[in-house]
Amino acid sequence: MTEAQDKKNRILPRHVAVVMDGNGRWANKRHLPRAMGHKAGVNSTRKIVENCVKEKIAALTIFAFSSENWARPKAEVSALMSLFVSTITSEVKKLSKNNVRVQFIGDRKRFSEKLQSKINAAEESTKNNTGLHLYIAANYGGRWDVVNACRLLINDAQHDGRTAEDIDEALFDSYMSLSESPAPDLFIRTGGEQRISNFLIWQLAYSELYFVDVLWPDFSDKDFDEALSWYSGKQRRFGKTGQQVLEEQST
Repeated sequence: MTEAQDKKNRILPRHVAVVMDGNGRWANKRHLPRAMGHKAGVNSTRKIVENCVKEKIAALTIFAFSSENWARPKAEVSALMSLFVSTITSEVKKLSKNNVRVQFIGDRKRFSEKLQSKINAAEESTKNNTGLHLYIAANYGGRWDVVNACRLLINDAQHDGRTAEDIDEALFDSYMSLSESPAPDLFIRTGGEQRISNFLIWQLAYSELYFVDVLWPDFSDKDFDEALSWYSGKQRRFGKTGQQVLEEQST
């Protein structure tokens, strides 16, 4: 089978989640300010979005800024906030032109009014797009997501008469971030670390976890293609035996 045929026959994820790690180390290796690494990482983000559009992947979630990242040096946090504003401004029209819907997840209340306005405008201008659903996790943490879902569910239960017995996984999931999309099938983390770092701790329960040493600014089209090929070779059993999965696929 040729490489082209192999790509045509491979099974693609519906939803990809990415921890874009290594921007600061990329800059340090080049004796540059860490902010330059984050700026370089924008190019890799643009490429993975373009590849997801090309491959007709339904959803992509990227970890742009965690709730723990506020502990970083003030200068780096300030540079990241400025980069968010400028990137949203420069990219949203291109994303909309490619039928990409943009949605931010996380607690945005801590951001400046200017950044919140940019976020709201980006979501509003792309809300009717029907292509790739791009989720940007900003001031996001997986534990925050679970606690926030609990708060919302309890608040609703107080008004609609639900009891504890009425709560199941499907109901709870409807209060979590990403509830509009299927859970991520493939999780990618660059930079060599092998942990999820408080990212989508509910949603990644059955995701395939792919770790690569490449620093995010160096993450190429080829690297993403290799991740997709790796995913295609996995047998996803969801608690069943491999034989059961094969029998279901053959029917």
